[in-house]
Amino acid sequence: MGFVLHLLSLARPKQWVKNIFVFTALIFSGKILDGASILNTLIAFVAFCLASSSVYFINDYRDIEEDSQHPEKKHRPLASDALPRWVGLLGALLLCISGLAVAGVFLNRATLGVVGLYLGLNIAYSFGLKHLVIIDVLVIAAGFVLRILAGAVALTVMPSAWLLVCAVTISLFLGFTKRRAEVVLLGDRASDHRKVLSDYSPAFLDQMVSAVTAATIVAYVLYTVDERTVSLVGSRALLLSVPLVLYGIFRYLYLVYHTDSGGDPTRTVITDIPLIITVALWSLLCATIILVENEFWDFTWLK
Repeated sequence: MGFVLHLLSLARPKQWVKNIFVFTALIFSGKILDGASILNTLIAFVAFCLASSSVYFINDYRDIEEDSQHPEKKHRPLASDALPRWVGLLGALLLCISGLAVAGVFLNRATLGVVGLYLGLNIAYSFGLKHLVIIDVLVIAAGFVLRILAGAVALTVMPSAWLLVCAVTISLFLGFTKRRAEVVLLGDRASDHRKVLSDYSPAFLDQMVSAVTAATIVAYVLYTVDERTVSLVGSRALLLSVPLVLYGIFRYLYLVYHTDSGGDPTRTVITDIPLIITVALWSLLCATIILVENEFWDFTWLK
């Protein structure tokens, strides 16, 4: 039983929440009530859960020595010797094959290609790209974009360019705040845990966070008024969701700078009640705007 629990810990099921980005195309394509589209999106979600877990197996195998120096990560199964090292390699291989098989057999070649690209990019990250300053965060951002693309090609639709820009900027926001939290938490021992952290400083990361915060807000506003978005929704009613996005971003910044959160973005998002409520309200509002008859939003200032 302990062996199984350690395997689950290694697979990081809590991190699967990141794969919710796969559902983006389902929501914003207006197919949220279509049974076949829902099923295909769920399959793409499963494929990404398997693929992302395989990446965590690889990362933990590669980072055993570094994680052993981290105050929290030293308790991970491989770093603490709770599981033998070969489990990391074998588990990564099996999960990798399973993720590709699910995408290729139950969906289409395009989805298989996106999942394969995600795996290739993250393997490259584990074996070298994670040591390159800024590039390491860009790779993380690319992973979120690929999640959105996977959900889109599974439905044979193409997401808005501005939606992809939003995905890039919000993932950069999460990536740079994560790096800042690591640098602040580990202090002088930061480079012992992750070599690239020696190339970052709180001041530099503060500038990056400020830049991507502004870019995220602007990109989202432009997405809501983009011609393609307006054509789908029938109005500019998605502008009504901007205040929720602003509050969510500012609340996250508050947690990063005043409660030393941000080292684990997933934990921060799923444990902070105000953020949970904000995400739920944003999702409900967007779904309502997209699904409810356009006449309901027929206000002059929204047209």
